[in-house]
Formats: sequence, structure tokens, C-alpha cells
Amino acid sequence: MSNYYQPEIETASHEQIRKWQDERLVKQVKNVWDNVPYYRKKMEEKGVTPDDIKSVDDLYKLPFLTKDDLREAYPYGLMARPLKDCVRIQSTSGTTGRRVVAFYTQHDIDLWDECCARAIVAAGGTNEDVCHVCYGYGLFTGGPGLNGGSHKVGCLTLPMSSGNTDRQLQFMTDLGSTILCCTPSYAAYLAESIIERGLRDKIKLKAGIFGAEAWSENMRRDIEEKLGIKAYDIYGLTEISGPGVSFECSEQTGMHINEDHFIAEIINPETGEVLPEGEKGELVFTSITKEAFPLLRYRTRDICVLTRKPCSCGRTHVKMSKPMGRSDDMLIIKGVNVFPSQIETVLLERGYPANYQIIVDRVNNSDTLEVQVEMTAENFSDSLSKINEMEKNLVSALKSMLGIYAKVKLVAPKTIARSEGKAVRIIDNRKI
Repeated sequence: MSNYYQPEIETASHEQIRKWQDERLVKQVKNVWDNVPYYRKKMEEKGVTPDDIKSVDDLYKLPFLTKDDLREAYPYGLMARPLKDCVRIQSTSGTTGRRVVAFYTQHDIDLWDECCARAIVAAGGTNEDVCHVCYGYGLFTGGPGLNGGSHKVGCLTLPMSSGNTDRQLQFMTDLGSTILCCTPSYAAYLAESIIERGLRDKIKLKAGIFGAEAWSENMRRDIEEKLGIKAYDIYGLTEISGPGVSFECSEQTGMHINEDHFIAEIINPETGEVLPEGEKGELVFTSITKEAFPLLRYRTRDICVLTRKPCSCGRTHVKMSKPMGRSDDMLIIKGVNVFPSQIETVLLERGYPANYQIIVDRVNNSDTLEVQVEMTAENFSDSLSKINEMEKNLVSALKSMLGIYAKVKLVAPKTIARSEGKAVRIIDNRKI
């Protein structure tokens, strides 16, 4: 069987891809102008009308959208379709308590499923496979995205969601899972559990599709060796649709962007200037087929490189490198977006000064998060039970804000090192 889900699209000529993009961009700009007052106002402020956009060459004229815009327009301000046409939302945490909410028509979901199906087939998936999906389900896009893609391919789909390792391994061995979809850190944990329990000869996995967090080549090779699989990267973000915006092929040298749905640019994060192919900068996406929630020139804050170098897999769509960092201070921990400002909000609300340090590490291939917080003279205590109680309260408040567990360590006043008068906020010890 071919390793393409939609060969006529995935191997289309550059001329054909460009024709699709030109036509769809012009149509989308008109759609957004007519139906999204928030974005029309941004265009008017920049002195741009739909008549100014005749092809991808004119994309640079449009204003950018950022996460701040999504927060300001929350919840319905960026919708381009009436609520009666929308069938689902997905959501991720934002920089404050306000979340990012993305809307989908049924057509949007069908196209998203197709993008994820392309990723599964690129990893060798067919209708004879058992696709084991242990990304989180619910508001998180990981589970629903790969679930839909798996259905499109015709795999037997195991909608496991995350956690409950005993059940994961039972179904993996009993039902003969062949493709594993989850975060790389959970894949590494499952690999260790399989080896510890002597199940290595009982699993039938051949491929893994891992995303939602950063992972190194060393980690990839370790997972591949322990599970006896080939491990493929996948990229996406809730604002644009979810996983499947781009995906890795057998060459494993970057992720093909689904250019019939998304136009990618690389910009200088300081100036907004569009950079030529091969330059490192911030990734920007324009959704040209989304109906309910079409974002134009959305700044992802991910730093990467684009290349059109021919790929041995035969796909012609542009490739992006693994993200090489962020142009903001967001951290991705256990697949969850974490902003220092969220932590700061929790601390200030509870009377702690904004002097803290975030220490991120990776232990046994799983991310850890510790927040060290300076006590003030007022709340300083040498009573261990009182400190434990204060730490417990902060752990609970941070879990509520971030959605993940953070260890909290209260330290004496003025003990967190300053650098030129400013505390070093983030120490990331992960080798990624």
C-alpha cells in the first residue's frame, strides 16, 4: 500500500500547491473581512482591504494575530461562522486564567481528521493497524485529532486517553496495538514499564507518533530501541486546529506542513520582517481552509527553519524543523503550555512577592516542575508544619491554574540568586 493518504495532494507540484494557496487565501481574507469584525478592524488600522490581497505574495500586507488577540476576543470575537454552524470546541490554557478556545464546523473536523490521517499513513499506518491513542481526550486536541485521523485511515482505534498504565499495557498486549500515539515522555515511560514487566516479546508496536512537547534525537533513538519501533514527530497547535498541521515522514528530517490548508512563514520575531527560506525565525501560520475559526498570520512563537529541499519520501510540501525554542517565555511541560505569568498570578494573589524560580527537569524521561518561592518577612516561619501547609496550599492553587502538578518549595527571604538585580526566573535542565 502507498505511504500517502491523499497522494494527489501530498505529492502535488509546487505550482499546484501555490495555485491552491492563492485561491484559498483570497477567499479566506474576504471571508474574514465580511464575518470577523475584530480582524476587519485590524486590517483597517493597517490600511488593508481584501482587494489588496491577490495572492500569497501579498500575505505580508496583512496584520499579525497573537495570543493576546485571542484573549482579547475571547470567547466569540474571532468566529467567522454563526454558533449554529459550529459543532465542537477544543481548548488550551492561556497566559492568564482565560483559556484559548477554538471552534470547529463539521467540515473543519473532517479536514483536521484528514491531516492526522496523512500523519498516520506516513508512519506506515493502514486499515489493518490497531492505533493506540493515549494523548489526552476532552478539551486537549491530541486525543480527538489522532482519534479522527485513525478512523479515516480505517485503523481499529483504541481511545485510551492518558494515564492508567496497567490498562494501557493490558489493551496493548491483548488487542495487539501496532501504532502508539502519545507524548514522547509518556512513550518513554510506557517503554520502561514494558521492559520492567517482561512484556517486550508480547507487544506488536511498529510505529509511534509523538508530539505536544519537545524531545531530543537521543530520546527518539532510546524510545525506538526500547520499543522496537520507528518514532515519528507530529506538530500542531489548538489555535490552528491541533496535531497534524505538520508531520514527519520516514526520512525523519523535519515535518511536512499540510500546505493545502496552512501557509507557513518565518519572520524576524523582533521586526516582523518575512525571512527567506532556510533562515531561522518565528513560525507564522495562516489557515486557508478553516471555516469557524480562521486565523490569519498567527504568530506561534515557535522558532524554526523551513526548507523545500526535495524529500526522499516523495512529498512536496515544505518541511519545518523541530521547534528550536520560543520567542516568548512559554514552557511546554508534559505537553501543557505553562507561562511564568500564570505562576506569578497565583503567588501575588496569595501575598507572596513576585520573587520565584521555576526549575524544569526531565527525570526518567518525564518532565518535572518545581517552583521555589521566597517567603516575605511577614509570612516567614520556622515551623515545619506551617511551611508544609503553605506549600500544600500553593501546590493546589498552581494545579488549578496550570492543570499539572508543580512541586513547591518555600525558601527564606532573599535566598533566590539575583543577576544584576533581576531574579533568573526559569532554569530548564532538560536536554532537549
